[in-house]
Amino acid sequence: MSRKISIFSTGFVVCFLLAAIAVAKPVSVQEVSVDVISDGVKIMVEVPPTLNYADDYNWVSKPEKIDKPVDVFYVHPTIYTAKSPDNMDISIPELRDFAKGLTVAQAGVYSGAANLFAPFYRQQSGAVQDEFTTRGGTDMYIDPSFQLGARDVEVAFDYYLKEFNPDRPFILAGHSQGTMTLINLMRKRFSDPELQKRLVAAYLIGYSVTEDDLETYPWMKRAQGARDTGVIITYNTEGPGSTGSPVYLDGGVAINPVNWKNDSTLAKRSEHLGAVFYKDARGKPIEEIDHFAEAHVDTKKGVLVITNMKKPSSSEIDLVHLGRYPAGVYHKYDYAFWFNNLKDNVKDRVDSYLKK
Repeated sequence: MSRKISIFSTGFVVCFLLAAIAVAKPVSVQEVSVDVISDGVKIMVEVPPTLNYADDYNWVSKPEKIDKPVDVFYVHPTIYTAKSPDNMDISIPELRDFAKGLTVAQAGVYSGAANLFAPFYRQQSGAVQDEFTTRGGTDMYIDPSFQLGARDVEVAFDYYLKEFNPDRPFILAGHSQGTMTLINLMRKRFSDPELQKRLVAAYLIGYSVTEDDLETYPWMKRAQGARDTGVIITYNTEGPGSTGSPVYLDGGVAINPVNWKNDSTLAKRSEHLGAVFYKDARGKPIEEIDHFAEAHVDTKKGVLVITNMKKPSSSEIDLVHLGRYPAGVYHKYDYAFWFNNLKDNVKDRVDSYLKK
């Protein structure tokens, strides 16, 4: 049974001062605290007021018209990496453009089959994430600066359901920190049978969903194939023998996005429908490569292992220097490597759901 405790008793500082976070538009003042679920225990975390999602300014993307029977609620990954302040100012033009570019580069997987909704949120800085790990933190979900952004996403989701989607089925989709906010949302909210019934699938890519998650939150169900619905699709892409990934957690699980198997069966190049690489910050396509690679799930570690990659022609695609990530941790390419297989799979799962 879960219990509610104050985070003050854990030694974490939660009355953090975030007045310096400048947001150009008014924010709602509905709540100043949230319940964080960590290992089945509810912990109260104080947060500043949330963004006002009645304002279009606070949405990366909303459809001009609803022309598909299914929606996707997509949350973009970490784009803000400054050391201060702890959370992203969504009014900075360069960051707004980056979020829009990434939404094109990743959510293009979904937008052909679903109406696209994507909120801005005051995400935690990548530098703060790195420092949390360096300090020995083991549960990013209870970090107050993460919860600020996660709360924004939860409020955006509530507004989306109330104002834009009272009854249509939907997909949840994210990457990296965006996926973390959706794991947080599923832990807290998807015990609701009505939400479970409307969920086509949750593409929680680029951060570990663990065996503990599946056991603790039984409504979080791992996909078993290419067409099951109400399930989670999750993986972290790594090269053979890679270590040190900050987005991998012990006990992680993975599915192969080429052959849709959870075991170690190799997906051959012939099954690979094509990688699509983008200049993420601008949403500009760079190169598409058919039959790009092979892949299998390392069932012991719980990651997706990519092998036998083709070499891209474009010098803009760098598979060696991976930014914040160690060699062989292909986090930034979790969508690009498997783009066309993912795109086809979204259509398959939507069709499967609508035929039920």
